[in-house]
Amino acid sequence: MSFSLSSLPRRPLVLSLCAVVVLGLIAVAAFVPLPFAIMYPGITVNTMGVYQGQRVITITGHPLRQTSGQLRMVTIAATPPQESISLTSALRAWPNPSEAVVPRAAVYPAGQSVSQVNALNQQEMTDSQQDATTAALDYLKLSPSKVKIELSLADVGGPSAGLLFTLGIIDELDGNGTGKPGAAGDLTNGAVIAGTGEIDGSGQVSQVGGVALKTKAAARDGATVFLVPQAECSDAEAGLPHGLRLVPVTSLDDAISALNALQTGVGAVPSCS
Repeated sequence: MSFSLSSLPRRPLVLSLCAVVVLGLIAVAAFVPLPFAIMYPGITVNTMGVYQGQRVITITGHPLRQTSGQLRMVTIAATPPQESISLTSALRAWPNPSEAVVPRAAVYPAGQSVSQVNALNQQEMTDSQQDATTAALDYLKLSPSKVKIELSLADVGGPSAGLLFTLGIIDELDGNGTGKPGAAGDLTNGAVIAGTGEIDGSGQVSQVGGVALKTKAAARDGATVFLVPQAECSDAEAGLPHGLRLVPVTSLDDAISALNALQTGVGAVPSCS
């Protein structure tokens, strides 16, 4: 039996052709690069330890103490700008709590080259290190003319390590912030503490973003406590890993008081909820 297309009912034919076109468009769209990037938990680094063969904090001109715990700064990573994100990749990442699909411009601003973005991130890191040093020495009432501090964290940019840099300096110089050089005890009581937050020279802590991914990096690397800027509590609570305790802070004073309360059991420890 033979027949021509004209012998088929018109409506089923039209629907069939439309379905073929739609399926073709979907197939093409699945592989067309989209203006998105995928972000995910990055590395964490103990600010009182060694990273890539070099001490993160190097202090001269003042007695130091042996630290027992860890104060880990955390990062988030993103797909590189040259890596194309397809619809398939975006849909796969979207429901994953350990990934976030964001506009590419949020990571790599339009009109800026990768080298310009990296340079900006490095400048923010340098400024953060200077503010952290200022805040720590001011808290301990130590003169910057006598105590020399060098911070090194290769290939990591941005200002979000500021709070953990500051705490690391204080712990190495003074233990639990009592004002007595070489004081017994420390800020961590041997625990792995992680956190994030930009700090200024006066010790005020501000929000930095990406905390929902940073908590996952912290838990992955053994942290049990996470210091978070208070304004980002709700973001940090989203998908919070089991066993990770959030401690909100707005200042260096808040952070030190909370850590001392955690290790001594004396005083209140703030919480997000």
